[in-house]
Amino acid sequence: MENLHMTSLGRLRQRVTAQKSDTESVCGESSTKKLCHRDCLDLVNKLQCREIGGFPWLARRIATSTPERFRHMQLQEEYDIYDDDVHSFMHFPKNRSKIIEIVAANNVIVALSQSGICVAFHRTTNKRMCILNTSPDEVIRSIFYNKCNESMVTVSVHASDYFSSLKCRNTPIEYIRRNRSDAGYPLFETETLKWPGFIEFDDVNAKVVTFSAEDEIYKVFDMKNYSFLYSFPSKDIQEMKISPGIMVLMYKARLNYMLITILSIEDGKLLKSFYHLLHHNKRLEFMEQFNEKLLIKQENENLQILDVTNSRLTEVSTKNFITPTAFIFLYEYHLFLTFRSRTVALWNYQGQLVTSFEDNQLWHSDCASNNICITRDQDLIITYCKADNGQEEEGEVPPMGSINMSNIFTGKCIAKISPLDPSLQIAPRKRGDPNRSTIRSTLKEALDDVTAIFFNEEMNEIYTGNNKGMIHVWSN
Repeated sequence: MENLHMTSLGRLRQRVTAQKSDTESVCGESSTKKLCHRDCLDLVNKLQCREIGGFPWLARRIATSTPERFRHMQLQEEYDIYDDDVHSFMHFPKNRSKIIEIVAANNVIVALSQSGICVAFHRTTNKRMCILNTSPDEVIRSIFYNKCNESMVTVSVHASDYFSSLKCRNTPIEYIRRNRSDAGYPLFETETLKWPGFIEFDDVNAKVVTFSAEDEIYKVFDMKNYSFLYSFPSKDIQEMKISPGIMVLMYKARLNYMLITILSIEDGKLLKSFYHLLHHNKRLEFMEQFNEKLLIKQENENLQILDVTNSRLTEVSTKNFITPTAFIFLYEYHLFLTFRSRTVALWNYQGQLVTSFEDNQLWHSDCASNNICITRDQDLIITYCKADNGQEEEGEVPPMGSINMSNIFTGKCIAKISPLDPSLQIAPRKRGDPNRSTIRSTLKEALDDVTAIFFNEEMNEIYTGNNKGMIHVWSN
């Protein structure tokens, strides 16, 4: 189960899990897919729009969902993560691989490829600023923008220890601008983050959680200065979930019940503890928690929605709710999105379907979080879809992809960037503009197999990355 947890006050929480020692797991193409899939399991691989704000004003919410905001979007710029300097710096791999993450802040665009190369570009000059890999044997697994101190955090593995443990590094944006990525500093050096250990960034509560499998201890740190706050043992804990203000610990099932405890995220104090009955010998398909609601689904059983404040239980028939492959929780509206079989649906906490989405057949069946964005006001979802709505006949050319902007509450597609749109074009170069990059891709090539999306709301720009390691800027 992949859970794309969007937060109400910042970006989503993001977990990176260490891997077993295996060089091929980092460098091999087929093994890399398994590595990335494992990162997605249970909490997050990352949804790359990542910015969701709190308590939106109605006027602003209406403005964000209007088609005019995305009308006349054109291809403005193109960046190549694989230039000659990157090839000469890295020991491996030399071949191109897809973009798996894009993060932007303060006119800086940072892109990460599946091969572990991470490069920063300046949006104004359109020049490459620096490579965030600090050594040729470093494979960056994930990137995270820390708004608390305006820095980029990279989570990496290294060939020196057979890619077995996670290493974190904090690099201020200002150092990236100066091409001084080596001036950053390491984080959590006292922690041994080997498989199945992990590190999780929770931007909503401004906390970092680490799990050391060697010591069997969870530790919580302050994201502002990375200071240690508290720890607790991992004995019998099956899963840990985080919501605004709280942490929920779910313990291994005993016969027909599971112990669940709720802690304060600030100091780790116990707020509530209770047992939840389970059907014996029925596989637990998922257990998700957001705010005061707990979603529990066992194999061939109804969905249970438990209110942990008053123990009120709501059941939803399996006929009405089929287990999805991923969730996005919209905390401010007490709603959640589900993803299944390339479709998106909106639900309330009573298990009732609120919205089905039209003209929104997702391109990727695995619903990777990197190609789904949600606006800050939680009213618009941006997805990579099949441009022809998937109408493909045997022997015909495969369907093309488009970037669709859909209203979350109505399910209507309000705008799209599509190769089928005759008005879509590459923006002409302005006379005397020395900063305009050379765009080599055609529009169809730029929209072919998009693997990562980021929406920059301040600049009203959409950044896409594809399987060739190219980044494209779409703007009006």
